[in-house]
Order: sequence, then C-alpha cells, then structure tokens
Amino acid sequence: MPDARLKITVALLMKARRLVETVIGQLTEHFHNKKVRARDTWHLANRFIRKCLAHTVGVFLNKLLRNQSLHFVSIG
Repeated sequence: MPDARLKITVALLMKARRLVETVIGQLTEHFHNKKVRARDTWHLANRFIRKCLAHTVGVFLNKLLRNQSLHFVSIG
C-alpha cells in the first residue's frame, strides 16, 4: 500500500518519535520509573512529577553548558 504522506511529514514524525522514545527510555533506565513504589495515587503522581522535573532540569543544564540536550552521562 503506497504511503500518501509527504516525505517531509514522515521525516518530522520520525524525528519526534525518536525524541519521545529517547526520553521515555531515559526516564525508565536512569530514573527507574518501572519500579515506583507508592502506597497511593498522590505519592505515585508526586514521584513521577519529580522524576520528570529532574529530567527537565538536566536538559536545561545541558543547554546552559552547551552540551547535547539528552546526554546526561559525560565520558572522560
């Protein structure tokens, strides 16, 4: 079945998907979002929001330091 979408549209969608999957992977691996132990919904939401905020602050600091946005581990 031929794809009716424009190539630029597909490229933009793929770029956005790659970014979203990278961020989800980082939240899962580095911030351990798979095993959030909370007794109720309030604490679960609070922990998830703190982890998302920590990720956002990391991206912001990388921008300030002129590093790549999603590279949190520096080598060397």
